[in-house]
Amino acid sequence: MSDDRKASVPVWTLATGDVRVPGLTAGESMTAERLAELRGVLAVLADEPIVTLEVHPLPDKIDRGRGIPLDAASPLAQHLSQFITQSARSSLTAARATASGESLYRMVVPAKVAAQFAQGIVCPMVPKGAAGGIFGELVNSTTGRIASKARFVPVGGAAAAGTVGGAGATAGAAAAGGTALTVAAPLVLMAVAVGVSAHADHKRQQAIEHITELLEQLQQDKLDDEHSALNGSRAAIDKATAILLDEGKLGVSLGLDSAVHTIDTALGKADLRLARWQSALDGLAEGEAVELGTLTKSFPGVDDHGGMFRTHLELASLAVALMRRVVVLQAVEHAQSDPGNPFENFTRVLKRDQRRLNELESGIASVLVRLSALELARPNGLRPVFTTGEVERLMRAAYRIHKLGDGVTVNSRTTEVAIEIARNKDGSVVVFPALPA
Repeated sequence: MSDDRKASVPVWTLATGDVRVPGLTAGESMTAERLAELRGVLAVLADEPIVTLEVHPLPDKIDRGRGIPLDAASPLAQHLSQFITQSARSSLTAARATASGESLYRMVVPAKVAAQFAQGIVCPMVPKGAAGGIFGELVNSTTGRIASKARFVPVGGAAAAGTVGGAGATAGAAAAGGTALTVAAPLVLMAVAVGVSAHADHKRQQAIEHITELLEQLQQDKLDDEHSALNGSRAAIDKATAILLDEGKLGVSLGLDSAVHTIDTALGKADLRLARWQSALDGLAEGEAVELGTLTKSFPGVDDHGGMFRTHLELASLAVALMRRVVVLQAVEHAQSDPGNPFENFTRVLKRDQRRLNELESGIASVLVRLSALELARPNGLRPVFTTGEVERLMRAAYRIHKLGDGVTVNSRTTEVAIEIARNKDGSVVVFPALPA
């Protein structure tokens, strides 16, 4: 990355509180690898969460429908605009990079910090037809990295000035001593909240697509009602998200309480089904092959593309995705109620409320892994020879059951999380789903 023709990308280090860290090189360009190392060092040495913020040219083609749009008057857009204006006054590199008004901002949260809020929430999203890639069109299609052909230029920490405080405060500079990092707790809080919410909503969309396909094959009225009730709660969540991200107050008229009740009911059903699946697997003789007929009694449709078992899996995924958004709403509301420590409140609520969801997802993942490892036995019968159709069915069933474990991650290691924000000339923004950096 030493090519002089490569574009200069400003990068800021943002803190969520007043911190002191060893001196950093300001003004010297660095590679993406060095930047990743810097984030790791800052995460270890600083007492407060520290993230980096990069600004890139806005790509020509972006699927804005994947993200959550916020107008120029929204707190996140205002915090970002204030930060850009004040940074441009003190940095020529920043001024040049943001002059057009249209840019792509990429906030990267180190793994240590991401574990505070993203454990179990953000995991790789693999697009169809790209098994080795990650979801997102903002990365370079050839290299797979958004920062290709770029050199990163650290911008001084005193880029912004103002009051350090809660969700309504502007970004400010950290206290002197060591290297001053820009304190931008409100900017970090809102970016994280919207990015995680967008990620959860994308997971909801994926689950809806799968459920619709499965229900068309099953024609099960009860499952269809369960699906409709869950999907119907989205409207209340969308309204509550819009209000909270504009720093409004949630009211009973939104219908969020009834939506949460519906989701809680669905989660209760998922917990019950998970317990039954675990009990069924525990009842199988360890190390022995199992007959397909025995397996389908507890896992109906497990040997097919459709089936009740797979529909139950997707309904559980939908309920978890919807509750993830509710958890984020609750965390933002708590953070905004205590302007003195918005990020601490945010992470505290997320940790408390996501434990149940993490356990449910981990339990389901474990069931899928155990199922995929089963060996199918030949069916018992008086006939010594089986028909071609019976053999083919057994082979297809074995293949599909073994595929259940593909892409399943149990207790995954937290990685760096990237939150990408497209800013328009009018100051409005679109925040895309948070994804592993």
